[in-house]
Amino acid sequence: MPASDTSVRSASLAFPSADRWGTSSVVAFGCVLVVIGAYCFCPRVFAQTSDSQTAEEPTKSWTSTTNLKGNNVNSERIIESHSQTGNRTLEQRSVEIRGSDGHFEPYQDIEKETLQVDITTMRTTTRTFGRDVNGRKTLVQVTEEETHTLPGGDSNVIRITSNPDVNGKLQPVQRKNMETKRVSTEVEETNATVMLPSANGGLAPASKMHALRKRAANDTVETETTTWLLDINRKWQLSEIRQNTTTQEAKDRRIEERVFRSDAEGKLGEVSHVVSQDSESTSGEKRSVVETYSIDVPGNSQDGSLHLIERKTSTESSSSTGERATEQKVEQANPGDPGAGLRVSVLVDGRMVPGPSGEQSTVTIRARDVNGSFAIVSVETMRSDKVPTIQVQQTPAEKP
Repeated sequence: MPASDTSVRSASLAFPSADRWGTSSVVAFGCVLVVIGAYCFCPRVFAQTSDSQTAEEPTKSWTSTTNLKGNNVNSERIIESHSQTGNRTLEQRSVEIRGSDGHFEPYQDIEKETLQVDITTMRTTTRTFGRDVNGRKTLVQVTEEETHTLPGGDSNVIRITSNPDVNGKLQPVQRKNMETKRVSTEVEETNATVMLPSANGGLAPASKMHALRKRAANDTVETETTTWLLDINRKWQLSEIRQNTTTQEAKDRRIEERVFRSDAEGKLGEVSHVVSQDSESTSGEKRSVVETYSIDVPGNSQDGSLHLIERKTSTESSSSTGERATEQKVEQANPGDPGAGLRVSVLVDGRMVPGPSGEQSTVTIRARDVNGSFAIVSVETMRSDKVPTIQVQQTPAEKP
C-alpha cells in the first residue's frame, strides 16, 4: 500500500529508516547519532495529522534536500523526491558524500516503485545503486515484494531480494514468505519463513517466525513473537521470544517489550526490557519516555539481572501556524563509572517551519565530549517543496 501522507511527511523531516528504503545510508561521523536525530521526528512517537488530500488529486509530488553538517563541514547531502500518479507511487533517494577534493560525489541511489495492481494486490520494487571504482552507477540490489489481501482480513507477502553476480545477472539471496490469518475477531496469527542460499545451491529455509496477536480488555494488545534458527545439524532451535504489550488510554499509550534469548547452554532467559510511555497534554504537547533495561551494562560484566542502561525523553510542541519544535535528551550509563547511574550523553533539538513554498527543518545534535561538555557534532537542515494542505470545513448556510 502506498505510504500515507502522514508517514511521508514525517520521513521528509529526518533520514528515512532502513525499513522504508531497504538499506541504511552512510553517515560520515556516526550512524548512531543520525538515528537519534531521526528519532526526534519518529512517526510512531509523534504521529501527525494527515493532509486533507482526496481522490480528486491525481498527482502528488514533492522534493526535499537535506544537508548534514559535521565538524562544521557539510559531509553528506540527501535528495529525495516523491511522486504519485493514479495507482503508481515512485520514491527516489540520492545520497552524496563530500570527497577528498571537497566536492560532493554520488554515493548511493535508491528507487522505490509501488503499484496497486488491484484492490487485493500491491507490488513494490526497490532498486539500490552504488558506484564502482570508476564512479559509474551500478545496480547492487533489487527487492521485489508482492502483497495479497484476502477476504476476511487475511494476507500473504512474498519478498525476494536479489544481488547481481560477477556477470551482472541477478541471483536471489533471500526470500521471505509471510502469511497472516485472522483466527477470530480478537486474535491474529502470522507465520513467516526466511530462506537463504544453501551449500547445495538455491535457497533453503534458515529461520522461521510465529507471532500471535491478541486484543484484550481495556484497549490492550498482546503480541508474542517466537523465532527459530536452523543449527549445523539442520534442526530447528529456539532462538528468541519477544513479548509486546500495548495499552491505550485516551491519548496516552504504554508499550512494554520483553526479549528472551537462548544462552550457550540452550536455556531461555530475559535479556532486555523496554518500556515506552507516550502522552499528550490538553494543550497538545506530546511527550515520550523510553527506558531500556538490559543484562549487558557498559563497563560491567553480566550478573544475570536487568539494569537500566538508557532513557530517552522526547517532547514536541506545535504552534497555531504549524511550526513544530522537538527536544530529546538521551541518558546513558557511563562505561567509566557504571555504578554512578545514568547521565545525559546526547541532546537533540529540532524545528520545522511550514511555509507557502514548502517546509524547512533543522536538527542539531550535541554530544558530551571527553571533558564533560556538550559540543555540536552535527546540524541537519532540510528544505522541501511539499506544501502542507489545510482542510477547510464549510458550515452550512443558515436559512433566511
